[in-house]
Amino acid sequence: QVQLVESGGGLVQPGGSLRLSCSASGFSFGNYAVSWHREVTGKFEREWIATIYPAGVRADYADFAKGRFTIQRENDRSRASLQMDDLKPEDTAVYFCYARGVGVWSQETQVTVSS
Repeated sequence: QVQLVESGGGLVQPGGSLRLSCSASGFSFGNYAVSWHREVTGKFEREWIATIYPAGVRADYADFAKGRFTIQRENDRSRASLQMDDLKPEDTAVYFCYARGVGVWSQETQVTVSS
């Protein structure tokens, strides 16, 4: 079964950090780019955060993520991660990972940044 399983969301104070993980199964993970996206409550649009390419050398980031978020991957473990630092209340959203080319999304994970 082709799937992505996400973990690591939760509640954090402003300025804090969280790490999201995305574990893949059912396909050759190392052959595909992986991206992270989020949906802010009430906006009804899935916002792109970052993409990491198959070799794990190149990554692209949305402007709001540059300098605060880091996308990584471990092809031997079929998983990707998103390290989020200096979190702000406006980062509160549900987060998803996505395998480009496979066309599969993870389930959503809630991240709440609040004091």
